[in-house]
Parts: sequence; C-alpha cells; structure tokens
Amino acid sequence: MPQEPVQAAAQPAQQRLPRHVAIIMDGNGRWANKKNLPRYMGHREGVKAVRRVVEACRERGIEALTLFAFSSENWRRPKKEVSLLMDLFVHTLQKEVDRLDRNGVRMRFIGDRSVFDPKLRVLMDAAEKQTAHNDKLTLVIAVNYGGRWDVAEAAKRLASRVVAGELSLDEIDSDALGRELCIADLPEPDLFIRTGGEQRVSNYLLWQLAYTELYFTDLLWPDFNDAAFDEALRSFAGRQRRFGQTGEQVEEQSRRA
Repeated sequence: MPQEPVQAAAQPAQQRLPRHVAIIMDGNGRWANKKNLPRYMGHREGVKAVRRVVEACRERGIEALTLFAFSSENWRRPKKEVSLLMDLFVHTLQKEVDRLDRNGVRMRFIGDRSVFDPKLRVLMDAAEKQTAHNDKLTLVIAVNYGGRWDVAEAAKRLASRVVAGELSLDEIDSDALGRELCIADLPEPDLFIRTGGEQRVSNYLLWQLAYTELYFTDLLWPDFNDAAFDEALRSFAGRQRRFGQTGEQVEEQSRRA
C-alpha cells in the first residue's frame, strides 16, 4: 500500500475496473494537525480530493461512487467542528452542483436527513432533482448515515407491509430485505477504500459490503490523488472474486467467457 503520495501511474485495464467504489475519506483532521493548521482546513482540502476522485471515476467509466461524508456517529465530535462541517457542506453543494451537472454526474444522498437544517435539506433535494437525468456517474453522498440504521429502516418498512397485509412473513428473505436498503438500485460496491491508516468499516454500508474487496491505505484523505486511486484499482484488478466458489470454478468460468 502506498505510504506517500505519488504523482504518476498507468491507468488500470478497463475490463478490470469495479462498477461501484465506496470510500471512507479518513484523515482530514490529522492532515491539518501535521501542518499545524486548524482541523477545518483539513476538511477544506478534503473537498479537493473529492473533486479528484469524482473526476477519476467519471473518466475511467466507473458507474457509481459512494462517499461517507458524515456518519451518524460524527455528531459526537466537538460542536464547533460539526458546525463548520455543516457550513462547508452547504458551501460545497452550492458551488459544485452546476459543475457536476455539466459533467453528467447524478447526485444522491443517503442517510437520515430529518436532523439537518431546512436550508441544507432544500439544497440536497434540489441537487438530486437537477442532476437526476445524468448518466456518466452516480455520486452517492452518505450523510448522517449508519449501516445499522439502514438495516433497521429496511426492517421497519418490511414490518409495516406485513402489518398492512401486503406481505407475509414467509416472503421475507435476504433478497426482500436487500431491496429495501439505501442504493438498492445500484450494483453493490465492488471496491471499498479507506484512507488514513485505520482498518475497519465503521458502520458503513454493512449489508452492501458483504462481498466487497477491501483496500486500506495510510494516505490521509487530502493526499489521495489519481495515482493513489489507480493503485487501489490495480489491487482490485489483481484479486480473484470467488463469491463462495472455488478458484478453479472462477477460472473455468473466465475461460468460457
């Protein structure tokens, strides 16, 4: 795994690219601390890294990118930092949505929006509506999101359908539950990336990551550039995804294809 940012790398073979990449963007605060800057400056630099990875996905033909922007646990951070994060979120939405729209990026937000300021909720709704027709890349932003919340909400919806007589208990299985989850209409993530050196999924897309390839790097998120992204894509391209089968079965299917 890369320890320092590198500046150039060959693009991975197109046929080995993931359809859907999910990222935990970790390390903004530590990046700022290392440079004796306020933590807020790390988050501002992190926005630049978001721009880079969105453009990289669009250029490489990746279908979907899901970014963990603010978890349901992040409310535990100092109030001043949370307030600055919310302000940055509003500013970034206002600044970026037109550019994303011009570049064919469809925006979506997942998570519990009810706790956010009405102004932010209006901006989120407007961004989704403005970009709904785009098909170059689906950019999913997870805000006030948690994987356990996602599963619990799906279970509630199934339970309400049972109470209403629309669904029987025998009809509830993993497929039924999966269809009720956030981003159920997208392919499940093929590649999960976490920056910042931590090696855990932190309540992120818990159901959807069941068969996802995991990639961890010590790079702090503001330092994550095209070359670092291509390094992760090369790691993915070199893995054999078996989904419960043997390696021999996968190789035989590949030869037949």
